[in-house]
Amino acid sequence: MQSLLATHPIAMQLIEPRNGVVGAAPVRIDGYAKVTGQARYGADEPTPPSTAHAALVTAEIASGTVTSIDETHARALPGVLEILTWRNVGKAVKPGKTLPDGGYNSHSVTPLLADKIYFQGQIVAVVIAETPELAQQAAAAIVVTYKPEPPTATLSSPGAKQVKAKSLGEPEVKAGNLAKGFAAATAIIDQWYETPAQHHNPLELFQCTATWQDDKLLIHESSQNVRGFQYGLAKQLGLEPAQVRVLSRFIGGAFGSRGEMGPHTPLIALASMRLGRPVKFVATRAQGFTLRTFRAETRHHLRLGADSQGRLTAIDHESWELTSRADRFATAGSDSTARLYAVSNVRTKVHNVTADRQAPGFMRAPPEVPYLFAMESAMDELAYKLQIDPLDLRRRNDTMVELATNKPYTSRSLFQCIDHGAELFHWADRNPQPRSHATPDELIGYGYATAFYPTQVGPAECTVTLYPDLTAKVEVGSHEIGTGIRTVIAQTAADLLGLPLAAITVMIGDSSLPAAPLSAGSNSTATVCSVVAVACERIRHRLARSAVDNIAGNSPFAPTTQNKAIRLKDTTLTDGATTEPLAQALHRLSPRGPLVQPADNTPHGLPPFLGPKLVRQGIPIIIGGANTKDRMQFAHGAQFVEVRIDRHTGAIRVPRMVGVYAAGRIMNRRTAYAQLNGGQVWGLASALHEATELDLPTARYVNQDLSEYHLPVNADICDIQTVMLDEIDTLVNPLGIKGVGELGVTGVNAAIANAIFHASGVRLRQLPIRPGTLPPEALIRP
Repeated sequence: MQSLLATHPIAMQLIEPRNGVVGAAPVRIDGYAKVTGQARYGADEPTPPSTAHAALVTAEIASGTVTSIDETHARALPGVLEILTWRNVGKAVKPGKTLPDGGYNSHSVTPLLADKIYFQGQIVAVVIAETPELAQQAAAAIVVTYKPEPPTATLSSPGAKQVKAKSLGEPEVKAGNLAKGFAAATAIIDQWYETPAQHHNPLELFQCTATWQDDKLLIHESSQNVRGFQYGLAKQLGLEPAQVRVLSRFIGGAFGSRGEMGPHTPLIALASMRLGRPVKFVATRAQGFTLRTFRAETRHHLRLGADSQGRLTAIDHESWELTSRADRFATAGSDSTARLYAVSNVRTKVHNVTADRQAPGFMRAPPEVPYLFAMESAMDELAYKLQIDPLDLRRRNDTMVELATNKPYTSRSLFQCIDHGAELFHWADRNPQPRSHATPDELIGYGYATAFYPTQVGPAECTVTLYPDLTAKVEVGSHEIGTGIRTVIAQTAADLLGLPLAAITVMIGDSSLPAAPLSAGSNSTATVCSVVAVACERIRHRLARSAVDNIAGNSPFAPTTQNKAIRLKDTTLTDGATTEPLAQALHRLSPRGPLVQPADNTPHGLPPFLGPKLVRQGIPIIIGGANTKDRMQFAHGAQFVEVRIDRHTGAIRVPRMVGVYAAGRIMNRRTAYAQLNGGQVWGLASALHEATELDLPTARYVNQDLSEYHLPVNADICDIQTVMLDEIDTLVNPLGIKGVGELGVTGVNAAIANAIFHASGVRLRQLPIRPGTLPPEALIRP
């Protein structure tokens, strides 16, 4: 049969047509719903009139215990239904684990389990009332008394303790002979760099609506991991996973803030279970600073050694990341330091430092944003010390084999990105001498840094259903975090089935759908499109085989099940087949109903039996980057920026940015462009705007709103050129997708700091860089 399929005329017609949808730039299939307000985010889901509303009381101290809670005035308010505290909750909500410990939670601290306070903003009471206004009024009427202890705020505060780091990445890398490498160096850079705490401020506030009915729990909450929330809630509430369903149709900003379950979700679910009615909660903007994780402040001691030709001889990168008293968490980005350029003598080590803050976590390009700031700033310093053009320094250290492990890169197009970006930016017109482009009113500088991000992919399942009217439905439990995943899924199915894009319906954001992993690490497009491609290829195989069997009088189609769905036994063909004559094939061979095709896919580097099992349980399993045993998988880019510094006010503008990226096959050039463009804006924010400010004596966040947490606005952004180079790499996955969601933010903060040095002659190694950071004499001197 296999040889017949390879030679039969009808089968040959079914081989390899593509309708060109993949790689094009169609608009988002859910774009109309979003711009017209029809898209339902977490708090937009309709609820019955019986819905109650919740408000939180949070700790005013960062360390100590609760000594008393006076609920008298709150309970006296008409319409207050219940008040949850540690006295009436206790072990009803079991402790949960964080992701690095194999769990699902943002914190291991379980609020209302006991009277201990671990950080300011910890939940100490939940009020449930008939209206949100009444719940807030009652929460304000509760009087909490504390026994405070002196808190530790940050890395250098009294009481901070260095501990062994725990990370999903690599806390330590060692290779070669470090002493020998530095002994061979002509130039050595030995500097310290620092990045601040930063907080997620998604437009959509954190929220949860829980409905307990018929021994089943339904959760509406914006989530990057609906399966993880399902299993995490079941464990904490003593339920079976089958009793819990989590829906997340749209998300109004995520980027790590919604990957782990917050401490409020099980409490809102418990309230619904106890009251027997739906309970809805929407956090305040200030509460968003402590309900979920944040990007922790980091400190880096980085030493680079290079010979007279600029070839790196050694890298020593030691770093410190803040964590909480209860949890250890490090992003551990020094593995990127070790693997960005050609160097065989390497030591990297990451430490955690504990303080009285909530657990930190993932925020867009979690390790690369702080760690590449240190690395790419140091590379710029090395270029100046050796009097080598910063671009040439990178070229001289390019490599197709990562020297610390001798693993080859699947592809590496950094050279091409640098060359194309330099031409667009007119880098050749740059005078390398600092302050050489100054005018009487402005200091003008040009800077460069490399973008670098691991290519990751995870196991997933899906179901594709092909209907007699030549429409198709794709079901997969992934998430729309704003990146356009529905659209690229539809493009994949349309291209492989030979259907118009409008003929594809995509169902995502539901824990009852076939499982997909946590939407993080820029894995979703590669992961989900790969498994959808598997399902579509199987449909094509079956149609081709059925066409041949029909000619031979052996059609395998037969009516099955009450809904008249037709299911075919699996066949595996080496040459593949598609559905170019789809109408006649489907109508002739499948007249009784839809063709339903389930599929699963496990990427290279994971045992086939392991991936689907873990992803069904919501365990965030993805592989790639430096974590595969036989190769390195990374995307690259080149970041160029121009800065202008007002010599009278010290204000810093970035009038021009050029980003050139090589990230494998681009599934949708419109949505990918938006991701990379937005990443550059976020990188600008990291360099010049974003920082969470701490009151050190109390360990409290003091800029807990959008008026004081500084973010760039339209007036801060001028000309951004974003270019995506063609790159073919089918080793990373059969479709050749690398992922772009986080690549665009990496390196930008260093490029801006490097441009500020070129403009002013002052090297700044601590972020953010704001008006007033530069010394006045740097502005006024010739």
